[in-house]
Amino acid sequence: MSDRVLGAISALLAIFYIWQATLVEESFMSDPVGPKTFPIIIGTVLAIASVVIFLMPDAEPEWPRFGRLLEVIVTIAVLVAYTYLLPSAGFVISTMLASAFIAWRLGATLVQSGFAGISISVGIYAVFHLALGLTLAKGPLGF
Repeated sequence: MSDRVLGAISALLAIFYIWQATLVEESFMSDPVGPKTFPIIIGTVLAIASVVIFLMPDAEPEWPRFGRLLEVIVTIAVLVAYTYLLPSAGFVISTMLASAFIAWRLGATLVQSGFAGISISVGIYAVFHLALGLTLAKGPLGF
């Protein structure tokens, strides 16, 4: 039963996400694909996965212990905080903190997670901003 509830909630989320993607304003200088395409693709994949979960539920779902569930909730809170921190701290700092936390929760030591956070944020910045020329949130350090 819980899989069907998850599938239904996820399907509603997918519908809402696709609807919000259709409301994105397009610039008169937009490329042929436009800014709506990628979010609509993500919403469609979520909708398909939701229908599969709804139609083929697990007979005996195994729920995580409370400690694991709490970890998931804290990780979601970190990702929400990431979105609020992004405009003021900038892409590099925000991404470094969020990815270091996630790496730590996935089992890395503090040193390894710090290195992962720095590597991930600088790597993504180099690819998207320096190589592709996309604009990312600037922080107090100017990048």
